[in-house]
Amino acid sequence: MKIKLFAIVGLLLFSMNAFSQDPNFYIFLCFGQSNMEGHAKFEPQDTTVDSRFQVLEAVDCPKLEREMGHWYTAVPPLCRCNTGLTPADYFGRTLVANLPKNIKVGVINVAVGGCKIELFEKDHYKAYIKTAPDWMINMINQYDGNPYGRLVEMAKIAQKSGVIKGILLHQGESNTGDKEWPDKVKGIYDNLINDLNLNPKSVPLLAGELVSKGEGGACASMNAIIDKLPETIPNSYIISSEGCPGISDHLHFTAEGYRILGKRYGEKMLSILGYNVNNKK
Repeated sequence: MKIKLFAIVGLLLFSMNAFSQDPNFYIFLCFGQSNMEGHAKFEPQDTTVDSRFQVLEAVDCPKLEREMGHWYTAVPPLCRCNTGLTPADYFGRTLVANLPKNIKVGVINVAVGGCKIELFEKDHYKAYIKTAPDWMINMINQYDGNPYGRLVEMAKIAQKSGVIKGILLHQGESNTGDKEWPDKVKGIYDNLINDLNLNPKSVPLLAGELVSKGEGGACASMNAIIDKLPETIPNSYIISSEGCPGISDHLHFTAEGYRILGKRYGEKMLSILGYNVNNKK
């Protein structure tokens, strides 16, 4: 009798949790280094945002009146308190502009400027942090010393509200020339899938190229390695950076470059979801 009672209670709790999830709230995880973090200053045109586009704050930002683990309209910055414009900004805007009005979009952005992909390897990040410079440690510490852990923590909170539909990555500058990069990314992707109980067939990974050769990108040679990611992760897609303007450091995009790149992430995700621009399915 007790076993049956426990089974009924468990079923009720599961049903209540499932019912609390809004299937029309599409959530996307974003991670990487400085270009995902957002290097360019956002401009007035970037501060008007549809309230259907939300960000789950991954750190406490008192000056922005935001608390970690809470949803807010996705007015930049979308990463940490003092970061800039990121591809996630115009990714979300592109989705809400082209999805049915009953669908909301949420992003979680955990990124650390200058980091190698190893920072997100949950079995090796501690060894990597021992080699990291002090300026990077300060950023890592905002995630309690474990960016991957914070991403998973926030994702689990987000799953109470909506459904994770995809993962966005922009990283590679610090791993330029590393032919093992696709395998390392696959390890992180697999961990996210397992830790969040996701179906890899329905949760694609979108990876953006670095500043292109045509724009003078100092790490453009890494794009050839990034472009091989679909050979390692079948449900992955490459977002071209061709024609996305870069700044004079040859590593980061301009604000316009982030807008173009973010829109490309969004258009690719729309096609995966079965939509295209202008709400056509």
